[in-house]
Amino acid sequence: MENLLSDPDYLNYLEEFITPNRKERFLEVLQNRTKHFTVAVEDLFQLHNTSAVMRSCEVFGVQELHVVEQKYGKTIDKEIAMGAEKWVDIHRYSTNQDCIDDLKARGYQIIATTPHENDCLLEDFDISKPSALFFGTERLGLSEEVLRQADGFLKIPMVGFTESLNISVSAAIILQHISTRLRHSDINWQLTEAELLEKRIDWARKSIKDIDFITKKYLESVQ
Repeated sequence: MENLLSDPDYLNYLEEFITPNRKERFLEVLQNRTKHFTVAVEDLFQLHNTSAVMRSCEVFGVQELHVVEQKYGKTIDKEIAMGAEKWVDIHRYSTNQDCIDDLKARGYQIIATTPHENDCLLEDFDISKPSALFFGTERLGLSEEVLRQADGFLKIPMVGFTESLNISVSAAIILQHISTRLRHSDINWQLTEAELLEKRIDWARKSIKDIDFITKKYLESVQ
């Protein structure tokens, strides 16, 4: 299957089974997709918050979501995600350290979204570096493990009596702000050609009924 995700002939074959409008819509959406920023959520107790963060990732063009399920591992709430789970790549981890190690190996700096003495206000955040934005639990915020290994701290400026926002609201505000800035910058933020091909194949597969049968027919035709 992995080889098929990099096979342009397989893509051409699959696109015979989707409408031209569907194909064009995939291309349009993928032009605004990025892995320059990614999001990690840590042990969210309330399932609908994870689903809502995923939906924000999809809406604002963030292709990957990393979910640590150390304590509260659950299935994504599809009703709240509203189909976003089909279009966003979900990476799951059993520990915070596994998630941090993976993201750092991918070249991301770890950004903790929490008030901190060395924090940066949202409008001053440097968007030039590939960044993994960590969001913590509703009750306790981010763990000491994440805070200790963070490369930077980010907060949303607030002027009211309330000192914090719901995590899904915070994620939406931050992603909308930095993704808009990113698309108006000269940073090379878009998916690579190889990544575009992989997602076009992946999304086409998810749009076709009896995909296993159709894939079998393709493999038979190229043998």
